Amino acid sequence: MSENGQPSSLIPFSANYRASGLLLHVTSLPGPYGIGDVGPAALSWIDRLAQAGQSWWQMLPLGPTGYGNSPYQPMSSFAGNELLISLDWLIEDELLQKSDCQTHWFPQSKIDYDAVIHFKHGLLEKAWANFNAGARSDLRPDYEEFRIHHAQWLEDYALFRALKEKFGGAYYVEWPAELVQRRADAINRARRELADHIGQTCFVQFLLFRQTERLRAHAQRSGVKLIGDLPFFVSPDSSDVWAHPEFFLLDERQRPRVVSGVPPDYFSAQGQLWGNPIYDWDALRRSDYSWSISRFRALMAHVDVIRLDHFRAFAAAWHVQAGAKTAEIGKWVPGPGADLFNAMQRELHALPFIAEDLGLITPDVYILRDQFGLPGMRVLQFAFDGKPDNPHLPANYSHNTVVYTGTHDNSTTRNWFEELPDDQRKNLWDSLKVPGGESGDAAVALINLAWSSLAALSIAPLQDLLNLGREARMNIPGHPEGNWSWRFTEDILSDRAFAWLADLTKKSKRLDVSPDSRPEKVLEDASRN
Repeated sequence: MSENGQPSSLIPFSANYRASGLLLHVTSLPGPYGIGDVGPAALSWIDRLAQAGQSWWQMLPLGPTGYGNSPYQPMSSFAGNELLISLDWLIEDELLQKSDCQTHWFPQSKIDYDAVIHFKHGLLEKAWANFNAGARSDLRPDYEEFRIHHAQWLEDYALFRALKEKFGGAYYVEWPAELVQRRADAINRARRELADHIGQTCFVQFLLFRQTERLRAHAQRSGVKLIGDLPFFVSPDSSDVWAHPEFFLLDERQRPRVVSGVPPDYFSAQGQLWGNPIYDWDALRRSDYSWSISRFRALMAHVDVIRLDHFRAFAAAWHVQAGAKTAEIGKWVPGPGADLFNAMQRELHALPFIAEDLGLITPDVYILRDQFGLPGMRVLQFAFDGKPDNPHLPANYSHNTVVYTGTHDNSTTRNWFEELPDDQRKNLWDSLKVPGGESGDAAVALINLAWSSLAALSIAPLQDLLNLGREARMNIPGHPEGNWSWRFTEDILSDRAFAWLADLTKKSKRLDVSPDSRPEKVLEDASRN
């Protein structure tokens, strides 16, 4: 954000802009509490990026996860994931004691979500109890101000979470009818009955927002910009749908009439059936897209640029009849298109977005992207099918592009190469004008190719920089379980790999030397590496 609170004009990338960064979700950071968080390890990660000459950190969505622990199925478009709260900083704030947090041992390279949720929720409850007992009473005015400032979404979200707990985690459409339908008398009664739980949820969000402000300030001082990720759809079981059913295509019981997905593609022969409710764009248009714009504004308070997940749905989305077993049968239905982006331009005065223009893309998607100067995404793992017009081949890039070796939905490049057909392996090495190589050479080759490309911004997952295999994959699309659990440990971080990256970044002229990019000392440190 600029000093006047408006989004900075980073997008589209200027003609001579060249920079690079790494993709890593916050949950994958190391630490003793079972899951990565926004605390000291995140600050150390930013320092490591800056020292290696990297200007960008891209992360996955930060919302509170529900089904399958997927960050793309958040329970709110506005709240943060309480599991990302730093316990170390709560100890520093005297809301917890160090001894409170030393009661559990967790695996270090994988997240055990059930254990982490139980552990952290118990500690957050204790922090709330300590706060109510007088600990850090100086924070009380800030907390009350936070509740007032964010009341538009926070009070509904806090009540939603309290009701979910009361009804054993049940999908909200299974609650008593008067609560599903949000009858005023029932809502008011629930607010009184669950006031303490509501207060705790609001307090937890206050703590998380306070910590993310600290994280972002450190990133700004270090010259590292943050890329957030906004899911296109919202979860059916979310405070978003419960509080605003008028903005979704729902039946009389508030269940989706049609659901989201994509037809058969690279990842699945049966398509991907996501099951999210579909927006009622006519209703949103009548409200001048105020609720939609507020989703973007909420995330922009924490990051510099937003990756627009499933960008093609702004042009048209794949609608599947509710109850279908696969996404094979459906139809493309137009989305809001330029109308929404014009509204955002008027309200936000800038469009700091990266368009995730992957999958089955039709000309109208590219037209929409280019109309607003949004950089698209190119993924090198998709480039080597032998077709010279493949948009993922570096020869076909425009400058206003972000190139990735792979994404959170891909396997690691090492494992990708191991599973690649022989002809595509040959295409890879031929394009690099080298006789061939082994699986251990593939990630280095793709990072080199990305960094040397015309694209304004090049990004690699940390897994590729460390040359990791199948065990480090983050997500398998279409598989609802067993994802999002990978973490790195300090002992697998390679100083040699980061030194190599710093050297490659310098040779590729990707050190971001724009005036507001980083303090001079950090620039000198990055250049020395």
